[in-house]
Amino acid sequence: MKADKEKKKIPIENQCPYHKKCGGCSLQNMDYERQLKFKQSVVNRLLSDFGKVGKIIGMKTPCHYRNKAQASFINLHGKLFSGIYQSKTGKTIPVQGCMIQDEISNRIISEITRLASSFKIKAYNPETKTGILRHVLIRRGFATNEIMTVIVLNEDKLKNETSFINAILSHCPEITTIVINISKSKRKLVLGNESRTVYGSGTITDILCGKKFIISPRSFYQVNPVQTQVLYETAISFAGLTGNETVIDAYCGIGTIGIAASSTAKRVIGADSNTDAIADAEKNAKLNNVENIEFYPCDAGDFMEDFVHSGEKADVLFMDPPRAGSDKKFLASAITLSPERIVYISCNPETQRRDLFFLTKNGYKVKKIKPVDMFPFTAHVETVVLLSKLNAK
Repeated sequence: MKADKEKKKIPIENQCPYHKKCGGCSLQNMDYERQLKFKQSVVNRLLSDFGKVGKIIGMKTPCHYRNKAQASFINLHGKLFSGIYQSKTGKTIPVQGCMIQDEISNRIISEITRLASSFKIKAYNPETKTGILRHVLIRRGFATNEIMTVIVLNEDKLKNETSFINAILSHCPEITTIVINISKSKRKLVLGNESRTVYGSGTITDILCGKKFIISPRSFYQVNPVQTQVLYETAISFAGLTGNETVIDAYCGIGTIGIAASSTAKRVIGADSNTDAIADAEKNAKLNNVENIEFYPCDAGDFMEDFVHSGEKADVLFMDPPRAGSDKKFLASAITLSPERIVYISCNPETQRRDLFFLTKNGYKVKKIKPVDMFPFTAHVETVVLLSKLNAK
């Protein structure tokens, strides 16, 4: 405990030379212990109306935790640079390494930038509509060390593509798959619908809560695997599963929570509007030999409405909505479905507060609240809330 405390007290002010320009890590002016206190106070302020807020779970090592790294490209003074894209300004800030992104991924981005420059590959300029290289996305399985590299282009084909890919593999042999993605969107950091695999399988796997998961370029997968394990273990423990429950995993993504919970549930049903994620979820279920789970490619609110109208019942509802929270259709269906327990995982306690007011006014009581720091050095915080039916045992 003393060693952990000392790590948290390491002063980090100005540790990242880019933080004032980048804007991605808004809490750079705080040491880690103070960051945790700040986030605790935020959750207390927003959610203490519903009950006692538990102590936030922080990280022992809060740097280089992101398993997903991305960089955009820019031409400056005749040279190619990679860096962080600022959505507010629409500009790319040249950066050599990021303190919260995986160190191996940082190195791969630097190598790709250097090699692209040697191949005279230009960054795409949306104003002049010249150049071809838009951005690069790296995803690494921390448990498996499998690495996916997605190179995003503005055109269908890259000149000397085979030689360029071979050069990347020569300098970065740890890469296990490379995907070329075509994006002609006006937005900078967006994957296009067209992809082709030029090396490897086009996917990677990782291990979470003792289960294997296939990750494709467009799949949603939590960016902090260390804290995701903590988050999901907390959520599943809140659910109090005994092996006799029917469980709904709403906004299921690639099936992480549902598959992790399947070992202690009778039946699990997942729904998500991302068809690519559902395809991965079904593969993940087969990969882990999970037979008591099924997935539906549809909006979570629509699924809940149809599920209620079909007359089916569920004992536990896991809900992990996007930052905007759940819509009224989903929440109203949840009330009609009337599961004994709802486990609400949120990446935005402000919208969670709004949704909790609705749920607690319609037959539910908050029993537990636990914050988890998934994103050190940023203002974001994840929370897990257990709600129980007022008339449940």
